[in-house]
Order: sequence, then C-alpha cells, then structure tokens
Amino acid sequence: VQLQASGGGLVQAGGSLRLSCAASGRTFSDYGTAWFRQAPGKEREFVAAIDWSGGSTTYADSVKGRFAISRNNAVNTVYLQMNSLRPEDTAVYYCAACPMCYSRRPTMYQYWGQGTQVTVSS
Repeated sequence: VQLQASGGGLVQAGGSLRLSCAASGRTFSDYGTAWFRQAPGKEREFVAAIDWSGGSTTYADSVKGRFAISRNNAVNTVYLQMNSLRPEDTAVYYCAACPMCYSRRPTMYQYWGQGTQVTVSS
C-alpha cells in the first residue's frame, strides 16, 4: 500500500490543522493506521492509532483531548484533526499502516508515508 500524507503547514499556537493520509494499492479497510511525529534532534514518537474498522483509537498522553484520529475507508483516507496546537507539537508527521494491526509501536508498521511538516509558532 502507498501512503501520501498532506495537510501540514504553519499555524499559531492555539490553532488547528487537519492532516490527511491517502492510501492506494490495497484494500485499505484491512489496514490499521497510525500517526507518528519526529521533531529535530528527537526520536520518532507515537501520536495516535486507529484500527482497520475505525472502532478503536488510542493516543499519546501528550495529545489526548486535543487530537482526534478518524478514517473513511470509502475514500481510503485517515485523518488527524489537531486542535489547540502548541509549539511542542512542531514536527514532521508521518502516517503508517500495517495489515490487521492496532499498535503504538513503530516497528509494527510496514508502510510509511513521506511525512508532512507541522510548525506551530508561539
């Protein structure tokens, strides 16, 4: 499956962005999907995950209550709605997918998008 992340940009603290991850090549409804992020000089960290049906979601503590992951299998797309953004949310955001999985661990994900930059100014 090929993944294309989009929707990043520059936003002021307190603002919102919605990231999209468009999939092609396989039956996307068979794939669990997650968002990870990596800030300069830091390791890649888990942000949010959603199972293949969209029935289960999980979030990093740092984004819980501010971010929401969702999916529309009819258009092969997963979304990350990010509200109340903070400067510490600045990072490159990556979407990732794996068949029939639901995990917070990056090593579980076989397919990765190219990343989209999110910059939050104070």
